[in-house]
This record gives sequence, structure tokens and C-alpha cells, in this order.
Amino acid sequence: MPGRTQTGTSTDSQLDALTMLLDDANLIVHGTDGIVRRWTTGCERLYGWSKDEALGKVVHELLATEFPEPVEDIRRQVQTTHAWEGEVVHRHRDGHTVFVATRWVLINTSGDGPPIIIQTNNDVTEMKRVQNHLAEREAHLRSILDTVPESMIVIDEFGKISSFSAAAERLFGYASEEVCGHNVSMLMPNPDREAHDSYISRYLTTGERRIIGYGRVVQGQRKDRSVFPMELAVGEAQTNGKRIFTGFVRDLTSRHKIEEELRQAQKMEAIGQLTGGLAHDFNNLLTVISGNLEMIEDRLKDAGLLELLHEAQGAAEDGAKLTGQLLAFGRRQPLHPKLVDVGSLVSGFSELLRRTLGETIQLRTTVTGAANEANVDGSQLQNALLNLTLNARDAMPRGGKLTIEISRVRLDVDYAQMYPDVRTGEYVLIAVTDTGEGMTADVREKAFDPFFTTKGAGAGTGLGLSMVYGFAKQSGGHAQLYSELGQGTSVRIFLAAAPRHDGADQLASEAETKPTSMPGGTEKILVVEDDPRVRRIAVSRLTQLGYEIVEAPNAAEALDRLDEHNDIALLFTDIVMPGGMTGDELAAEVRIRRPGIKILFTSGYAEPSIAGRELAQSGSWLKKPYTARELATLLRELLD
Repeated sequence: MPGRTQTGTSTDSQLDALTMLLDDANLIVHGTDGIVRRWTTGCERLYGWSKDEALGKVVHELLATEFPEPVEDIRRQVQTTHAWEGEVVHRHRDGHTVFVATRWVLINTSGDGPPIIIQTNNDVTEMKRVQNHLAEREAHLRSILDTVPESMIVIDEFGKISSFSAAAERLFGYASEEVCGHNVSMLMPNPDREAHDSYISRYLTTGERRIIGYGRVVQGQRKDRSVFPMELAVGEAQTNGKRIFTGFVRDLTSRHKIEEELRQAQKMEAIGQLTGGLAHDFNNLLTVISGNLEMIEDRLKDAGLLELLHEAQGAAEDGAKLTGQLLAFGRRQPLHPKLVDVGSLVSGFSELLRRTLGETIQLRTTVTGAANEANVDGSQLQNALLNLTLNARDAMPRGGKLTIEISRVRLDVDYAQMYPDVRTGEYVLIAVTDTGEGMTADVREKAFDPFFTTKGAGAGTGLGLSMVYGFAKQSGGHAQLYSELGQGTSVRIFLAAAPRHDGADQLASEAETKPTSMPGGTEKILVVEDDPRVRRIAVSRLTQLGYEIVEAPNAAEALDRLDEHNDIALLFTDIVMPGGMTGDELAAEVRIRRPGIKILFTSGYAEPSIAGRELAQSGSWLKKPYTARELATLLRELLD
């Protein structure tokens, strides 16, 4: 017994010496049972408890310790390895929280005495506050970057991507993990892709700025290798002696298309004024020529000279027809509009069109509804339809189908935003659709230009479509062409509709004054559309109706999105898309993978049977342009 007492006394002396030496430190000595045996002045300052108040208490109860793992597991580790360290949360005497980085060391006393634990504590409350503040700021910044419409990309001085925002993921088609750590040049087409590193190197060496500090329009390249215009603004910062560059990217695809539409409208206006003026003056000259020829004819008796004169008169008449077409394009032809039932007029005219087409081409005329009246020059409308029919016939040398569809439509604000020269309102739509050769993008851009033709020499004047365009504009409407190479062409003439009569007018007025809400839903819809403007409008409409939207620009990406989302209820897809897979082919593949999914097709063509496709068995059909109400109603019919 005396030996144990001596050993215990020796241990206590050593602990007294240790705590005296480290009295200013945050040092606690306690047994494995947690009872405090030593309490330094540093602990008094840190926790507010005096030495007398702390001694004999269980330290974990006194400080209300919150451990990162069960305390029993910690004690077992200390018994096994003689040490443990980690972060704990203690409670000050006045109740505030103290964050502590703690280390426990187990010491076995000599003899039979119980082991003791020497616990050193470092106050990390301020560091924890700073960390939490930084985490909050980072979360706030991340929420901003995830919602800001512009894409953000951060790179280092070697061009490697370190941050890629959610908007950038949507714009470029890459996930963040696919690009971070790689050179930013992967988002660029050549020649910028190969030259990008030299741009950075030149700037770091010479300070020559090509893009840093201000915006610039450049080309970007998506994951699917498609190239698009974008506005890029780059900022520079230095941290820890290293440079980082932050780029904000804005997709200019929609803006460029709208600007191109406006330039095209302005060009057509300028050409129309020029050709209309020239045709008017030339008509005056032809009037003088033909008038003089008529007077000469009465005085000539020589048969040979009369034959020459008749040829000259025929040439003058042909010239008059050409100037008439130019006047139509320039919107200066004399029109005699009156209230016309467009459906009845076209139906009565269809037999002549059928004889014009020949036996190898099927003609179908469809009239939807009864209120298809417009103030229009009927003879000029027939002339326009005849021109479109002849163009369709020439585009189908091996035969095909021609459809003329008449319906009353309402063009809304969304549609008018895409075509700056179009006014909102109700129109009678005449859609002339063929299953012919179709047009390339270059040909589509020039299709309405006067004297532009793809036919051989002597096969056409190039004034047919331009006359149709001018007639539609002069009649208070507009003309639009939709075509894809190998898929056919649809020319649509919009004529301002006459007001509805009596009861129909009253019903329309009541409908305007008491609009009914459009049906919506919460289902998830996969929207597939290659035109970014049209896709954006469709997504916006569906989002406003409450639907959850997944979008894709082509069939390949649509199938990827389908694999990622197992709760898609409906596929809403365009028919003609780039990438090798059309909308109906996409629908067939989707049905194999998800038999229960509903299908809704849309296209700028006038009917579901475009290019020989029969879609009646594949899904429902919505023709562009469609209104938000038409879309909302048809969706509920399918989903319910």
C-alpha cells in the first residue's frame, strides 16, 4: 500500500508540474470516466468555468460536448491507439457555442493506478465562422451562377477550365465534369481552337489584349460539333500570384436569326420599291410601243410586214405580263379587293389546278371551318395559287402530292416576335404544300427575290414567288416559305381575315372580354426542336402552363435525355431535324424504349403526310404556327 501511495503521489506531482507549465494553454486532465482532475487558467478563460467549479465534474457534461462520432467509439480508439483528435462543439458557461480542435493522449500511470487522458483544446470558433461565411457566399454565388442566363467559364493562365456554370452546360451540351481540367479550346471551332493558347501566351508575354476587358462576337462549338455565334466578355483577376480569367458567354443565335429576318424584310422592301418603280415606268414605255404598233397595223397591207408587226406586238404583251408581275412584287399592281370566301374560291378553282398538275401528282384541297372570308382580289389570288402550283409541279418531276389547306388562324405575340414584319391578329391561311425536291438554305433565302430561279434557261422568269410575296403584302398579309432539301416545300399565304359576323362576332367579343384559363399540368415533357427560337418559345409556353420541361435540339440528344429521365410523360417533337434522325424515326425509337409515352408532332408543313409520311398511327399533330391555347388543349387531350 505505501508503494501505491508513493506512485500516486508521484503521478499527481507530475500532473501538477505539467499544468503549471502549461497553465495558459487550454489543457484538461481527466480520467477515462471523464471526471476532471486538472483545469488550467486557459480553460477558465475559454469556457468561463473556474477551476473549483470544474474539478470533479464530468467534462462532457460540463461543456455539453457534441462529438463527431459516438463517445464510446472514441474511448475505444483511445484505449487502442492511445490517441484521438478531431473537432468538437463545446458550450461556454454563458451558453454560446465554442468550436474546438481537440487532441486526446492516453497516459498509463505506473503501478495499479487508472490511466488518464490529457486533452488539449484549440479554439477554432473564428476560423469556423469564416469557413461558414465563405461556404454561404459560395452557395450564394453558385445559386446566382446557376440561374443567370449568361454562361460563365473560368480558366487558369494555361487555358484549363476550373469552373463551368449550369447555363454553360445547357449552352454547350457538356456536363461540368466533362470539361473541367481540359483546355477551353475544346469549346471553339478552328482556327480559334488551334490559336487559343498562343493568344494567352502572347498576352502574358506582351500584354497585348485581343479580348480581355471587353466583349467580342466569336464562334462557339457545342458537344455535337454544331457551331454558333456568341458574345464573349472576359475579365481577369490575380490570386496567390496566379492569373484566372472569367468569361461570360451569351448565345447570339436567336438574335442573329431575328436580325437576318429583319434584314431580309428590309431587302425585300427596298427591292420591291425599286422593281415596282422600274416596272411602272417600263409599262408606260410598253404602252407607247403597243399603241404605236396598233396604229401602224391599220396602215400596213404587206403580209410579210404584218407578220413582223404581230411578233413585235406579242413581245410587247409578254413584256406587259412581266411588268405586271414586277408590279405585284413591288405592291403597285392595281387590286380590286372585295369580300371573298377563300375556301369556296379555292375549291372552285381546284379543277383547273388539277389539270395543270397532270396525272402523276395528287391534289388535295382541305377547308377547315366556315369563317374563311377575307378582303382580297380574287383573280390575283387565283393567279398566285396558279404560280405556286406550277412551281410545285416542277419540283415533282416523278409525281407526288400537292395539298392546299385553308383555315382561319390567329397569330400571337410569340409568332410576331420571330417575324418583325408580321402583325398579330386573325388571318385566313392558305398553305400550299408539295412533296417535291425541297430547297437548300441558300435557295430558301433568295426564293422570293425577283428573277431568282433554279430552273434552266428559258424555263422560268423567276417572278412567280416574288409575285406571290408582293400580292400577300399588298393585301395586308404576308407570305412565308418552309422547305427542307429532299422533304418538300410549303408556301403559306396569310390574308387578313374579315371580322366575324353577328353571333360569331358576339361570341368572339365575349371570349375576348371573358378569357378562359388555359388547361395546364405538372407532367414532364421532352421538347425536341432544332430551331432555338421556336424551342425557347415552346419551353416558355409549357413552363407557364406548369409542366416540367426537358429539352433537346436533335433526336440523338433527345434519346440521351430520355435515358436520364424515367418519368417523361410526353414527347413533343418537330418532324424535320438535322442529325440523321427525323421526328417520326425518333418517335418510333422512343416507343420501343418507353411504350407508354404519348407523342405530339409539329412541323411547318401543312399536313401530316409530308414527304410520304403517314403519322396518324404514330401520334397527334400540331401545325406551325400554333397558339398557346391550341398547344395547351391538345396536350390535355393526350395526357388525360
